[in-house]
Amino acid sequence: MATNQISSDTALRAALKAIEAGTRPAARISDGSGLYLRPLVRGGSHGWRFDYTIAGKRNTLSLGTYPDTSLAMARKKAAELRALVAAGTDPGEARQADKSARVERQAAEREAERLRAAGLPAPGSLAAITLEWLGHRAEAWSEITRSHTKASMQTHVFPALGGKPIGDVTPADIRACVQAVEAAGAAETAGRVFQRLRAVFRYAVAHDLVEVDPTYPLKPAEIFRPRRTRHRPAMSLAQAPQFLRELANYNGDAATRAGLLLLVLTAVRPGELRGACWSEFDEAAKLWRVPAERMKMKAEHLVPLSSQALAVLADLRPLTGDKVLVFPSPFYPGKPISENTFNSALARMGYKGTATAHGMRTLFSTIANEAGHRGDVIERQLAHEERDEVRAAYNRADYLAERRALMTWWGDKVDALRRSDNVIPFKAA
Repeated sequence: MATNQISSDTALRAALKAIEAGTRPAARISDGSGLYLRPLVRGGSHGWRFDYTIAGKRNTLSLGTYPDTSLAMARKKAAELRALVAAGTDPGEARQADKSARVERQAAEREAERLRAAGLPAPGSLAAITLEWLGHRAEAWSEITRSHTKASMQTHVFPALGGKPIGDVTPADIRACVQAVEAAGAAETAGRVFQRLRAVFRYAVAHDLVEVDPTYPLKPAEIFRPRRTRHRPAMSLAQAPQFLRELANYNGDAATRAGLLLLVLTAVRPGELRGACWSEFDEAAKLWRVPAERMKMKAEHLVPLSSQALAVLADLRPLTGDKVLVFPSPFYPGKPISENTFNSALARMGYKGTATAHGMRTLFSTIANEAGHRGDVIERQLAHEERDEVRAAYNRADYLAERRALMTWWGDKVDALRRSDNVIPFKAA
């Protein structure tokens, strides 16, 4: 087969016209070094071809059709293929590998789109690993903790970072994410989100999902603005008498009024009281046994009951004694009252911003300490964790007898405060 050398695009067009007119043979038109154009007559397209030899084997690749692929474009493609051959790579195999990778990428994109449509994260993404971590931690947390943790990540992390492969997330990504939360006026939430991201990446490192934890070089003191610690509002001894009088005359829900008084008399956390079941109370033994799963430190807690606390329970029996929960939700059967119930009642009484349900523990602690009761006994009654780890390992005392005496004293103290004439205005602000 004859071969016609070609030097420019103009010459190429002229050669093709001659072939179409029948004045030249329909042969390949070579550009040299393996690149040539195979003309087609009676319709169709002219096809660029590239011949090369590698490992003693001759091969041919198609480089497109003319004029869609110009002479310059064909030469550029041929030069790239010659470089592969010179490096010992078979261009045909490289092209097939690229095609396979493209097919896999398209399949992955379709799968990611399917998951997005179903509201599910892509495998290996930060969102997917976060959900895996949440499942891993599920048994250690209460339902409320699981729900709040998941919601905070879905709200503050997933929109910006959830779709990224977890190995592609950088320290800069994390810093920008949590600083955006802080800038929105939620500094405490930003700190919690950062700690949760740190826990997710520790989990990922432990399970060989990433090699490096991008949260490691980030220190909260360096990425967040300094701020003062804000403690929950709590009333003082001088303010307590008026509050207790007004609580006794509270004309709202009777069960809510009883719950607030029990918070004062038992010094438990609001969440521990909201989830209380009647089966936990041994009124004959004057003891409330709070199960471990509802305690912050995941250890069973015994609460001695004063005669005043027992009297409140007696008042509650006709209201909810036929239910499993002492404080059942009026809207969702089988669930406890809302976590906002007690604080909302305090707000209706006029104490918004000056007292909280959790602050009743502070009232108890302050008055008991000032009265000279042993600190260890008070801390055990509050179910606080021992900060000194060495001391905590050896100090496992329950102090139950002393705590019984403490809570009896406290019940009598609450009665005395309620009868006191030393009332200081509490709601003037």
